[in-house]
Amino acid sequence: MRLIERLEKSREFWFLLALSLVFFLLRLPSLFEPYWYGDEGIYQAIGITLRDGGTLYQDAFDNKPPLLYVIYAIFNSEQYLVRAASLVFGVASVWAYLLLAKLLFPKNSRWILYFTTALFAVLFGLPLLEGNIANAENFMLFPIISSAILIFTSLSQTQEDKRNLTLFFAGAILSFAFLIKIVAVFDFLSFFTFLIIFNLIKYKEVKLKKIYFLLVGFFTPALLTSLYFLFTANFKNFLNASLFSNINYVGFGNSIFFPQDFLFAKALLVFLFVYILYRKRNSLNTSSLFILIWLAFSVFNAFFSQRPYIHYLLVILPTFCLLIGLLFWERKLQKILSILFIFLLLIILSNFKLYAKTDRYYSNFLDFLLGKKSTIEYIGFFDRRAVTDYKIASFINSKAEVSDTIYVWGNNAQLYKMTDKIPLHRYTVLYHVTNYKDGYALTVHALDSEKPRFIVVMQEKQLLPISLYNYTERMKTENATIYERVN
Repeated sequence: MRLIERLEKSREFWFLLALSLVFFLLRLPSLFEPYWYGDEGIYQAIGITLRDGGTLYQDAFDNKPPLLYVIYAIFNSEQYLVRAASLVFGVASVWAYLLLAKLLFPKNSRWILYFTTALFAVLFGLPLLEGNIANAENFMLFPIISSAILIFTSLSQTQEDKRNLTLFFAGAILSFAFLIKIVAVFDFLSFFTFLIIFNLIKYKEVKLKKIYFLLVGFFTPALLTSLYFLFTANFKNFLNASLFSNINYVGFGNSIFFPQDFLFAKALLVFLFVYILYRKRNSLNTSSLFILIWLAFSVFNAFFSQRPYIHYLLVILPTFCLLIGLLFWERKLQKILSILFIFLLLIILSNFKLYAKTDRYYSNFLDFLLGKKSTIEYIGFFDRRAVTDYKIASFINSKAEVSDTIYVWGNNAQLYKMTDKIPLHRYTVLYHVTNYKDGYALTVHALDSEKPRFIVVMQEKQLLPISLYNYTERMKTENATIYERVN
């Protein structure tokens, strides 16, 4: 009862409750979106493969650590359920952000807490940064922010056992974000770097025993996961998929004169920025130091692969909002922070194209809800190719038996979920087939051995690597042709 009474009198509780409602309303249309987003299609296909007894990386491949696929498998790749889980993680992230901001900024700056938290919630809730999509970044922010809370809390703990336990949990929670997507390692590096510099300020030396448990906490879940794949004779596939396959992926756009030279240049800029902070450490308060170090690594994270995917910006969002708070809170650094803010905004807007349909996103949903738009018009708003996918799925669902198999020669893996069929081999999309050496061989073997009843050939440049002499054309749309086996 006392807790309820305290919550009733808490402005922050009512603020968060109202903000959670706003966040829910911003994300509500995402629960009713059609199957249209390519990355989600891959996760959905992998999720249903795992539910069917398949082995991750061996029977279902993608280049991320396992937790995101486990999340999809838990919800049987039902898009509205995964999106609902993403919504819950989002609300939790908003609450965690306010708790972190309270630690970083003093109590007399309440308006900064409310303003930056509201900004974080709105930017995360809108489709502007693809917050509506159930991508890895959407699930990562809550554990990352929670870890930041524990890191900062540990600074004021005098009892060694209590501090060590706090750091252990901070590392373990952050490791779960790492097991969703490996780029969370940059958040770990930022927190680790901050603790080293903080030690130098407070103790004039680096006391590893005051940092050690962060390392233990971070590497324990990752090590246990590695041991699981090792004992199930799947470690090589796990390592290749979640680590080595990302080398070529990251290499895209990061080479100017020699491989990865641009990536090294960006890493050098982060090092120089952190070095400047280190040199100025005695003139910076702890909150400023923490935010700016984290910001540097977050920006590097978003620009790590040099690919302009909007959802990469979500990893900057917490530090971006904290930077704005710091800009108003730390008066003596306002000029420098203003320049930094403008520079950051410019490089973001010049490298990333924000979701252009944000202003029409909600009117599209309301028009569909009120019957002003047909289903085809509603689906076509997201992607005209999605309309083709629904036509294909409708045809196959009307003809196929439960035991029938299909194969999709294209990049729309969501068709497997839409038809409730399991992919024939580990590569669920065409660009995986063409990017990996064993892609064509696996495809030929799967088609020869499984002999799927339907083959869906999208209008792609790459030709199907087998003859369709025992298949006949059953349906042709503007972007695809469906063939059915005749013997």
